[in-house]
Amino acid sequence: MSAPLGKILSPFSRNKKLLNKLSPLLGFAPNRIRLYEMAFIHKSASIVLPNGDVVNNERLEYLGDAILDAIIADFLFKEFPDKDEGFLTKMRAKMVKRKHLNLLAYRMGIDQLIVSQTSPVNVSKYLYGNAFEALIGAIYLDKGYRRTAKFIERVIKRYVDLERLKNTESDYKSKLIEWAQKNKKELVFDSNEEINQAHSLPVFITHIYMMDEDLGKGAGHSKKEAEQKAAKVALEKISN
Repeated sequence: MSAPLGKILSPFSRNKKLLNKLSPLLGFAPNRIRLYEMAFIHKSASIVLPNGDVVNNERLEYLGDAILDAIIADFLFKEFPDKDEGFLTKMRAKMVKRKHLNLLAYRMGIDQLIVSQTSPVNVSKYLYGNAFEALIGAIYLDKGYRRTAKFIERVIKRYVDLERLKNTESDYKSKLIEWAQKNKKELVFDSNEEINQAHSLPVFITHIYMMDEDLGKGAGHSKKEAEQKAAKVALEKISN
């Protein structure tokens, strides 16, 4: 029988320190503390259990990404009752953009909680946004959807300037798709994950094709970031 997860995590366990920081950050006392510990373990600091299972925050990040999208959509739907689908879609894209999530995570102090074996020189800020999404996944599993939604709304009220965000044009992918629909063009987004050999970090490469033409290429630490960069290049190309 394999050892309990709690014992496996004990060398990394910062229960008292983590609890002291989490309660004011979350606005409530967490129950399943191991979930929150896991949320801050980057892939580079993965723990391998006796049964071969790997413990890091990637699965929680995947879950948190989906939950965040749903909650932000619900929040914007209620916050802007007079706005159309296009506006709501663009606002959501801006709010869940990797750069914006990284900034939120930094402002919240999440960067101080991350466990990583990556060299400080090579640490990319995308780790912050990933950990923020993993934290959302942990809250959802610990407290459920309603409490998670309250937490995200609390974060928005404290750290997000909605008016400023409204006037920021950065959703290049949506803008490109709108152009393609208007001009009856078919676009293909082709994304692949690669490993940066120098830093052992994942990198996503996206190519955007229209027919056989390569409209643009972008690289980023998430698929969304790579798509946005490729879309920006494509927009610049079609506008010339």
